[in-house]
Amino acid sequence: MLDLLNDLIWSKLLIVMLIGLGLYFSIASRFVQFRYFGNMFRIFREAFQRQPGQLSSFQALMLSVAGRVGAGNIAGVSVAIMLGGPGAIFWMWVVALVGMATSYFECSLAQLYKRREADGGYRGGPAFYIQHGLGQRWLGILVSILLLVTFGFGFNAVQSFTVASSLHDTFGVPTLVSGIALTVVIGLIIFGGIKRIAQFADVLVPVMAFSYIGMAVLVIGMNISEVPATFALIVKSAFGLEPAFAGGIGAAIIMGVKRGLFSNEAGLGSAPNVAAVAEVKHPVAQGIVQSLSVFIDTLILCSCTALIILLSGVYQPGMEQAGVVLTQSAVAAVVGEWGRVFISLALLLFVFTTLIYNYYLGENALGFFSQKRGPVMIYRVLVVGLVLWGSVQDLGTVFAFADVTMGLLAIANLIALALLFKVGLRLMRDYDSQIKAGVDSPVFDAKQFADLDLDPSVWGAQASKPVADQAEIGDRVHQR
Repeated sequence: MLDLLNDLIWSKLLIVMLIGLGLYFSIASRFVQFRYFGNMFRIFREAFQRQPGQLSSFQALMLSVAGRVGAGNIAGVSVAIMLGGPGAIFWMWVVALVGMATSYFECSLAQLYKRREADGGYRGGPAFYIQHGLGQRWLGILVSILLLVTFGFGFNAVQSFTVASSLHDTFGVPTLVSGIALTVVIGLIIFGGIKRIAQFADVLVPVMAFSYIGMAVLVIGMNISEVPATFALIVKSAFGLEPAFAGGIGAAIIMGVKRGLFSNEAGLGSAPNVAAVAEVKHPVAQGIVQSLSVFIDTLILCSCTALIILLSGVYQPGMEQAGVVLTQSAVAAVVGEWGRVFISLALLLFVFTTLIYNYYLGENALGFFSQKRGPVMIYRVLVVGLVLWGSVQDLGTVFAFADVTMGLLAIANLIALALLFKVGLRLMRDYDSQIKAGVDSPVFDAKQFADLDLDPSVWGAQASKPVADQAEIGDRVHQR
């Protein structure tokens, strides 16, 4: 049943929707992901600034990177290469490049339609822009349920399986023991809330990401003469020009799209939940920052894993090996057995932050249709149980379950984004016009969007003066 659903969703629907809508968003926005690529780094000047009790733009970015960087970057890439050949990496790149535009729009919309909570914080995401942007609460509830099942249950099972199999391969630790240890740690931390999670993430994520990139640079440097041929292999395999590798062009595209979405989550509807929590002056600013996380995840970190595997000489067409074990074997073959230990420890950090992030997304989704404490406690118990379950399952079952729920969630979210695209373009043009007028940091004025169902307690302060006088806006921004 899982295989039939996966075949229907991935080989017929999502390839067209992800790449097709991503291209449409890119072209219609004049490739916003490239136009503002430099601004992603410029915005960091104010990304560290935050109001007391709120998350900064940088913290929201690190939190979303913490969620994206995990089993998908290490195990997911290995699975993509084993089942789709090296060409799957090319299609992962394609999904990421067009997905940067999709992520930009979904995160900008999440900021636009976010709501203020009783404690002064923010809550938002696909369910909120579906309800307040499209007026379809029933669809918002459906998306929330799919988000809860996908991240709270499905993806957490994948993450726990990956780290358990990694520790078993490296240290001989029984998978059940690893699963029990993970459940204990996660159970202790999930009561801390989003702000405590963000405090961990904005320290751990840069450290673990740069450490992993450093390992990849070492492996690449030791095989630098083979790098051009490896890139050529990836491109040729993507178009079925290397018949020795698994599956040909069809398998390469399907696995590239699957594992690409699993890794970078662009269009999946997860990152908007975190993007909405940040305190920013204009919704588009957070959309620009969040699209950078797609670039970091796939174009940098997933490419690192792919080059490690393909340059090591360990990978052979048709081989069968658990995803993370292939990556570990590849590193060990180049730098020695200490590389296997390094990957296990890196993965442990990756999975640690991702499990917490996934839990938060599920709880955020649950809060959309139920504010009672009872369901939250039940959800926490189920999360802990699924983490333990995933650690002792087989690779096929865990990934198949996660693929189905992820696919359904992506379909629902992409439909909503397509229907709200005109609002997203309108928001982008407001930001563009201020930049063109010389405003360094555009400020959102809700009066210009009075026809939309926005929360006045969120954007009311920005709406205190009209945006007609661009010079006045610039003065106000600099005063802040």
